[in-house]
Amino acid sequence: MTLIESFTHRQIEDFNRDGFLIVEEGLVSERALELLRGRYEGLFDGRYETGIKPDEVNWVPGRDPEDRTRQICNGWRADSVIAAQVLNARTGRLGAQLGGYRGTRILQDNVLWKPPGTKAIGFHQDSSYADYLVPAEMLTCWISLHDTTAGAGPLEFVRGSHQWPRTPPERSQFHAPEDWLAPARNAAPEGAEFEVVPVVVKAGGGSFHHGLTWHGSSPNTSASVARMALVTHMLPVEVRFHEHNVDLIYSRYKRFGDLSLDESFFPVLWDESGYRTPWLAGLPDID
Repeated sequence: MTLIESFTHRQIEDFNRDGFLIVEEGLVSERALELLRGRYEGLFDGRYETGIKPDEVNWVPGRDPEDRTRQICNGWRADSVIAAQVLNARTGRLGAQLGGYRGTRILQDNVLWKPPGTKAIGFHQDSSYADYLVPAEMLTCWISLHDTTAGAGPLEFVRGSHQWPRTPPERSQFHAPEDWLAPARNAAPEGAEFEVVPVVVKAGGGSFHHGLTWHGSSPNTSASVARMALVTHMLPVEVRFHEHNVDLIYSRYKRFGDLSLDESFFPVLWDESGYRTPWLAGLPDID
């Protein structure tokens, strides 16, 4: 598999028009796919290679219903293989190219596991959760570790919805809603087209999307596809904390009297100057 190193002018135009870009394959190597798939069971069983718990563990076996999508946020803090993928320079460079950024740093990752029979994830805008940052924006890379089908609950986008207004998040409608499209329908401007596009790709493919693009996923109705995906939420490199607004979880990394983002927790993935957070050089080479 040839890995994608840059996007064409046409792909950038498609991203700007639609609010997302689907990449059929070539975002992750075959070796990396095998290594990443092997980390999920341990992570969700609470076995953390680094000894550090992720920032959010939204599904625990025996605690949460089996029909919920499994999600961990910032699995990179717990596992070096997850870190090697979500913090790689190629992802950061591709994100910067689409976003028009001079550089990118990570906000958080999502480790997602959606076995057959699991319910939906409600539609939402990522940037609506980011009012504790300035600017309150992000760009997301979503990578599938398996071939996806429309019936296995893949990521879905509403085409062109990044042009719609920012809407406050409906947190109660995020995990396992009966009508996962309702938040996006309710937010659609009068007369707006409402075209839902599934991300159907090969293993190692995926998508990039704008922080205001409405997206979510339908239930996994397949009989055998236990879909795994890995997400990197990227920020423009110059982002700072908001002076007053705070986040329940991620504002814990704000230093007193300092609005800058500490590279221990929000490392720089890629910068046009050639800079990259130095400690990332110590991550394993999984390609």
